[in-house]
Amino acid sequence: MRLRITHPFVWIKQFMPRSLLGRTLLIMLVPLVVVQAIALQMFYGSHLGIVSRRLSSAIAGEMAYTVELLRLDPSPAWQEKVLEMARYQFILGIRMEPGAVLEWRKRRNIPGPMDDDLAAALTEKFNAPFTMDWTSDPQSVLIRLQLPEGVLDVTAPRKRLAIGTFFLFLAWLVGSALLLFTIAAIFMRNQVRAIRRLARSAEAFGMGREVPPIRPEGAAEVRQAATAFNRMQERIRRFLGQRTEMLAGVSHDLRTPLTRLRLALAMLPQTEEWHQDVADMTADVEEMERMIAGYLAFARGEKTEQAVPVQLCTLLDEVAAAARRAGTVLEVDVPPDLTLKLRADAMRRAITNLVDNARHHARRVVLAAAAQGRSAVITVDDDGPGIPAAKRESVFRPFESFSAGGTGLGLSIARDIVRAHGGEIVLEDSPLGGLRARIRLPV
Repeated sequence: MRLRITHPFVWIKQFMPRSLLGRTLLIMLVPLVVVQAIALQMFYGSHLGIVSRRLSSAIAGEMAYTVELLRLDPSPAWQEKVLEMARYQFILGIRMEPGAVLEWRKRRNIPGPMDDDLAAALTEKFNAPFTMDWTSDPQSVLIRLQLPEGVLDVTAPRKRLAIGTFFLFLAWLVGSALLLFTIAAIFMRNQVRAIRRLARSAEAFGMGREVPPIRPEGAAEVRQAATAFNRMQERIRRFLGQRTEMLAGVSHDLRTPLTRLRLALAMLPQTEEWHQDVADMTADVEEMERMIAGYLAFARGEKTEQAVPVQLCTLLDEVAAAARRAGTVLEVDVPPDLTLKLRADAMRRAITNLVDNARHHARRVVLAAAAQGRSAVITVDDDGPGIPAAKRESVFRPFESFSAGGTGLGLSIARDIVRAHGGEIVLEDSPLGGLRARIRLPV
C-alpha cells in the first residue's frame, strides 16, 4: 500500500491569488513588508525603547525627588516653596491636594511605548496607586498620584515624553512601502495586460475567429511570445489554405472520372439483363461522390465563416425540418430566447450530422437545448441500440464508422466544429434508451 505524503503547507494554496498580477505583487510585497517590519522592530526595540525609558524615568525621578522634599517639612510655607521650585526647575505643573482620595480611571493606551514606559517608571518609583490621562490635553500628560498626605497632581509637557522620530520613521516605512507597491502594481499591470491580450487572441483564434496580428509590447519575453504567436497563426492559416486547395483539387479530379462513369452508365441499354447491374454501379458512384464531399468538408472545416449572433431555436428548427423531410420522427424542445455567437452554417452541419447519425439507428429522435449558467447545452437523444461506453470515444476518430456505408467522418466533423466554437461534445446514455450526444457551448 502506497502512503500519500501531504505537504504541511498545502493549505496555503487556497489563500494564494489566482492571477499572475496578484501572485507577482504578493511576491514583491511580502519581502518588502518583512524587511520593513525588521527595520521597525530594530528601531523600536533598541533606539526608541531606550530613549523612551530614559525620558519616562526622568519624569518619574523628578516627581519622586519632589515628594521627598515635601516630606522633609509639612509646613505650608515649605510645601509651597518646594512645589514652586519643581514648577520652575522641572517644568512641571505640580500641586498637592491635601486629604484627597484618588478616583480610579480605566487606562487608555496610545500608539507608541511612551505610556507603558511611564507607567513602569512610576510603578518602580512609587508603591502607590496612580492614573495617567494622555487624551484630555494634546499638549500635556495628566498624572495623579495617591500619597498618604493626599493626591499629587502633575501636568507633564507631552514633548518631554513623546519621541517625534518614531512617527517620522513609521511614516517613512509606510510611505516608502506604499510608493514601491504602487509603482510595482502599475508596472506589472502593464506587463500582465499584454499577456491577457495574447491569451484572448489565442482563445479567439482557437475558436476559428478572425484575429488580427498582435502588436508586440511589454517585456522582452512577452514580445517574443506575441511574435511567435503571429508566426504560428500565419503558418496555420497557410497550412489550412493549402490543405483545402489540395483537397478541392483532388475532389475535382476525382469527380471528373466519376461524372464520365455516371454518363456511361446512363447511356447503357436499359434492358432487364443490365438493369440491376447498372443500378448497383450507379449507387456505387453516388456513394463515392458523397464520400468525396465528406472528405472535403472535413478538411475544409468551415474555417472561412465568421461567427455572428444566432437564435438557437431558429437553427435547430431548420435542422429538424430537414430531418423530417427525410422521414425522421423528431421532437424539438428549445427555448425561444437563447442566442449564441456561432458560425451558423458550420454549427448547422455539426448538429445535422448528429441527427443523421441518430435517425439511421433509431425510430425516434429528440432534439433539445437549454441554458445552464454561462453555457448552452444541446442534446440529441434517440431510442436506438446505442454505442458501448468503451467505444464512444473511438467513434470521434476520422474514418471510424459503426454503420454500413458510412464514411466515419460525421462525428469527427461535428466535434471539430464544436471545439472550434470553444465547446465540447460527448456521448452518453440517453433517457430514451439509446444514445445521447451532448454539446456544451459557451454563451
